[in-house]
Amino acid sequence: MLIEDTVNYIKGKTNNFNPEVALILGSGLGEFADEYCDIVLKYADIPGFEASTVKGHKGQLVFAKIAGKRVVMMQGRFHYYEGHSIQRVVYPVKVFKKLGVKNLIVTNAAGGINEKFKASDLMLITDHINFMHVNPLIGPNDDDLGPRFPDMTEVYKKDLQELALSVAKKLDIDLKKGVYMALSGPNYETPSETKMLKILGADAVGMSTVPEAMVANYCGIKVLGISCISNSAAGITGEVLSHQEVIEAANAVKGKFKNLLFEIIKNI
Repeated sequence: MLIEDTVNYIKGKTNNFNPEVALILGSGLGEFADEYCDIVLKYADIPGFEASTVKGHKGQLVFAKIAGKRVVMMQGRFHYYEGHSIQRVVYPVKVFKKLGVKNLIVTNAAGGINEKFKASDLMLITDHINFMHVNPLIGPNDDDLGPRFPDMTEVYKKDLQELALSVAKKLDIDLKKGVYMALSGPNYETPSETKMLKILGADAVGMSTVPEAMVANYCGIKVLGISCISNSAAGITGEVLSHQEVIEAANAVKGKFKNLLFEIIKNI
């Protein structure tokens, strides 16, 4: 499947909408897009995309005007743990590049490693650690997308971080800051692994986001990352972890999450 086939299909179905901002909405966070459904395309109908299999992921692209900006939103993502190749996981980001996207807001639900975090906190991702043991940039390089050896000094752009913090302050949202570490999943980490992740410098842990952020950065797309802390990582409280907790935490925070995203898009 060529990216051009996917892009041409999307353009044909959206009357050349040409989005400038893209959002990837993680587990339980997809409701933001429900309020702005100008055009909806099911993943299963888009050439090169996959049907979503994870609860809390609707599996569709939503195109809409939000605060005067042309926006495309992924209601759910593709995960490496679903059995997709890492290239399939990041394929939508490459499509966004071809559609003209300049800014990507990537969101997720994550386990809190930093003991100052609690469920339903929002964390601004300041950096990441790739512990998935796979790199989405391996393979032949497409010079039309990005360079062979991309710099990763500032994956999450400082100016977008400052914008998010400013907006959060205006909205009286206590936006935490921290480093996100990605594991492959689908199992949650063990208590001993949590101790290791903390030593390595992680504030939160999840099973996504890093491949997408890496490829967006490689493609020259500016990235902003926000995690919803859904629970404490394994071993911190002694509680058993479940995906239901993830959905419940996202539901608890959805009001301020929506307000934060809207204001960021408005000012981006």
